[in-house]
Amino acid sequence: MLLRIDRADFADPRLSAFLQAHLDETEPTAPVESRHALDLTDLDASHIRVWVAFDGDDLVGTGALAVVEDGHEELKSMRTDPSRRGRGVASFVLDHLLDDARHRDVGRVSLETGSMDFFIPARSLYARAGFVPCGPFGSYAEDPYSVFMTRSLVS
Repeated sequence: MLLRIDRADFADPRLSAFLQAHLDETEPTAPVESRHALDLTDLDASHIRVWVAFDGDDLVGTGALAVVEDGHEELKSMRTDPSRRGRGVASFVLDHLLDDARHRDVGRVSLETGSMDFFIPARSLYARAGFVPCGPFGSYAEDPYSVFMTRSLVS
C-alpha cells in the first residue's frame, strides 16, 4: 500500500459516498441525539480542515480538524475503508492531522468517539497516539454513548 493524503475535494462523489457510508455504519451505535459525525455539507465549513487518504486512486481514509476555540481543535470524521482496516491507514491520517495542527501552533486536539464496543479500535488508536480521557469540551455534554479524549501538542 502506497498512501498519500490530500485536502478534500468536496465535489468528488467518492468523498460523499465514503462519508455517507461512515454515517450509515455508525447509525445503529447510538440514538440520533448522541451521534456527532458530520455529513459532507457540515464538513464543508471554513473552520474545518478535511483530508482524504488514497492508495493509488482508491479513497481509503478521511480525517478532519475543526476549530473548538483558539489553540484547541477537534478531531472529526476519522474513517478507514473497512477493507483496509488494520493496515495503518488510520495511523497515517492521524499522524498527518496532528502534524498539521502542530505546524499551525494548535496546542490541544480533542475528540469525541463512541463508548460502544464498535469503537474499541478507534479508542485504542487514540490512546496509542497519546490521547487521554477528558470531560466534554466545546458544546458537548456528558453522554453515556460518548467517550471524550484529549492530547496536548505542546512539548
